[in-house]
Amino acid sequence: MQRGEFLVAHFPAPLNRTPTPKSAYRAKVWKRIWSMRVLYLMLLPGVAYYIIYKYIPVYGVLIAFKDYDILSGILRSPWADPWYKHFQFFFESPYFSQLLTNTFLISLYKTVWGTIPAIGVALLIHEGRSLWLNRIVQTLSYMPHFLSYVIIYGIAIAFLSETSGLVNRWVVEAGGNGIPFLTSTAYFRSVLVGTDVWKDLGWGAIIYLAAMSSIDATLYEAARIDGAGRLRRIWHVTLPGIRSVIILLLVLKVGSALDAGFEQIYIMYNLQVMPVADIIDTWVFRVGLEQLNFSLATAVGLFKSLIGLVLIFLSNKLARRWGGNLW
Repeated sequence: MQRGEFLVAHFPAPLNRTPTPKSAYRAKVWKRIWSMRVLYLMLLPGVAYYIIYKYIPVYGVLIAFKDYDILSGILRSPWADPWYKHFQFFFESPYFSQLLTNTFLISLYKTVWGTIPAIGVALLIHEGRSLWLNRIVQTLSYMPHFLSYVIIYGIAIAFLSETSGLVNRWVVEAGGNGIPFLTSTAYFRSVLVGTDVWKDLGWGAIIYLAAMSSIDATLYEAARIDGAGRLRRIWHVTLPGIRSVIILLLVLKVGSALDAGFEQIYIMYNLQVMPVADIIDTWVFRVGLEQLNFSLATAVGLFKSLIGLVLIFLSNKLARRWGGNLW
């Protein structure tokens, strides 16, 4: 046997180790992840928060379909008979239509009257020529955002109380009668919306102001050269420039249409205004949580989540016509 034949027989050629496209792609992905490992470590706390507080609690949805007992726990509690019993109790409640109407109306009023003034304040700050005045207005407008509704209710009493409120004192001194702003069904929704708009006016304006600052300055120069005045530039340059942000925020608010502001309403409402102020969340708190009926509270919460999901999809589909869809 010659030397070449001996080498071939006893030392075969190595196998072809050329990586497959799939393994090469996987290696490339892991290499890219490793190169950005610091960013992923920074992302880890946020991911852990959503997993612990948003995804793991989804397991508790089972309570809506059970006659939940605290001592027995979720798994050992008996299933509701029928399984939709708690949903049926909510839908057949004599207050269901009133609750749904109040919730949608208050949420709609807050969305409309909370968006337009915020855009107006953002436009005033953006178009203002005095830098120090703009800073003062912006600071004063978003300071109420950090106040709790307990403090805001105290301010509302100081101004709108029928007996000792500042506004009613002026009305009485002018020869009129005191107006029951906080105890009348004719005024209470306006008080709710007005205090909510005042609280979040400046905070919402920050978002629109940031969107305005990203508009290309050459568009304003071109409009000025074409002879457009300030109002024309606002109408044809500024507002179209923030259109996608406006639609985005409206889509997000539509998704939470059944969240009309539990904290504010629970603090400010009373028996006299219950017919126009009682919403789903306050009813669930009274009937579900105060009576320890956790199954009913969970069922209503699941109902709200499903309605919000449907509204998000519908509003996003509608928003695509104006180029403002989320995905």
